[in-house]
Amino acid sequence: MEPANRRLIRPSLTEINKEPKGAVRKDASAPNAKRSTPPDQTNAENFYYLKQMQSKTPMTIVMRDGETIQGVIEWYDKACLKVNREGEPNLLVFKSNIKYMYKV
Repeated sequence: MEPANRRLIRPSLTEINKEPKGAVRKDASAPNAKRSTPPDQTNAENFYYLKQMQSKTPMTIVMRDGETIQGVIEWYDKACLKVNREGEPNLLVFKSNIKYMYKV
């Protein structure tokens, strides 16, 4: 059994040269092509919080003043996180006061 002939998806150079010189090609990589604006929100932050909440990942949250908080994220909203801590009171932390966070 012989392998089937496969046709290239992209045009060959002879096909490109056959196009009239004044013809305009619609190509996304062309410098003058209009690009759509990126979305205002990518939901990456929401996806990250959901993933950490579902797996109950222990997190360390470093605040702007240098204080560190360790616990599990219970829920979040637009402005804050609720952090469950073992042996200590649970905290409601404003996102604006968070410097960075990482997994323990």
